[in-house]
Amino acid sequence: MASKRSDNPSPESVARANRQRLAAEEGRKAMIDVEQRSNAVRANMARLRALREVNEAKERENELTAPAPKKAKKKKAKV
Repeated sequence: MASKRSDNPSPESVARANRQRLAAEEGRKAMIDVEQRSNAVRANMARLRALREVNEAKERENELTAPAPKKAKKKKAKV
């Protein structure tokens, strides 16, 4: 059975095709935006991790080079 197709698409099919095309474009834009944001978050996390590691190394170095705290002498109670 042969289907009847006219050379001129109906206005509804043109509108549907246009909506689908716009939705596909918006989807691609949204995916690109999500990817860019996730890359920015990963870069920021790496930057913060590097800063934290530098600070922790400085703290460890300070602990090793700092003199040991002196114990306070206890005073004898007068009776």
